[in-house]
Amino acid sequence: MQILMSDVAHTRVVADLPGDLDILTLDAEGAVRRRGQPVAETEIDPEVFWISLDLFTGGRLPGFFRHLLSAKNVRWAQTFNAGLDSPVFNAIMAKGIRLTKSSAQGPAMAEYVIARAFALIHPIAEAQEAQAAHDWRRVNFREIGSTRWLMVGFGAIGSQIAARLKPFGAHLTVVRRDLTPDPLVDAVHPTSELTTLLPDADVVVLACALNDATRGLADTAFFAALKPGAILINIGRGGLVDEAALSEGLGRNQPAMAVLDVFETEPLPTESWIWDHPRVQVTAHCSAAGDGVVRRGDQLFLENLRRYRAGEPLLNEAHPSEVGL
Repeated sequence: MQILMSDVAHTRVVADLPGDLDILTLDAEGAVRRRGQPVAETEIDPEVFWISLDLFTGGRLPGFFRHLLSAKNVRWAQTFNAGLDSPVFNAIMAKGIRLTKSSAQGPAMAEYVIARAFALIHPIAEAQEAQAAHDWRRVNFREIGSTRWLMVGFGAIGSQIAARLKPFGAHLTVVRRDLTPDPLVDAVHPTSELTTLLPDADVVVLACALNDATRGLADTAFFAALKPGAILINIGRGGLVDEAALSEGLGRNQPAMAVLDVFETEPLPTESWIWDHPRVQVTAHCSAAGDGVVRRGDQLFLENLRRYRAGEPLLNEAHPSEVGL
């Protein structure tokens, strides 16, 4: 079985790979090698591709995808992505290639959401201002357990958020297509009821995929229905939010604060109004930049490789509907 992966990823997992595999690696110059030696183009036809995070951060994805889309023997690809809105995944699955997503970023993104929301709910900035002024002033705060949360989407990332929120006693409502109850969730509603739920939510988290149904989900009507004083957190995709509608909503305190990790245009243009708005927190698409993400991604690939070779179901296998097929 021939597998293509980056040389960086191979270095991390080489000790855990079965010895009977034909491992090809892609280096920083785009050359494919076997045990350090160049491989002729005629010898490159992997059955398995591992699209690891370092290919993205190192700017090597285009070359890697060229090999994947031209391969004749490819059967399965593991990607570091949780969302599959990039057109390349449509092309991969249209060829009948099995594709498995990553859940490795879930814990990191969940911590991002919880930390940001809690820091806004608790008046930390006000307490720091009192300290700076040497002002012995009582600062009252709302307890997390009295807040109501609304989450749009409940996949691998959403469930990690819910697991961390549950011990604090906050009420969590989830909006999604699958209405199956979940022990981490207090209520599940269809997406058609979103605007009727917004007036009760103190914190709204967008954690859904970007597709034709969700593009521009947070539009003028969304913000008009939002509870004044609410917090909006977007860790899904920038295209979920109509940025002009958000600007108007902020002017009405709907929401009071927006925490944005993703944007319609990335990198966020330097001239964008979003950078300097006093009630917007901007991060550079790095809610998944936790120090455990790479390790979990490696473990997921190795486990799925074991399952693939054993003919067992793969973890996080994507359905063609996720890419619009």
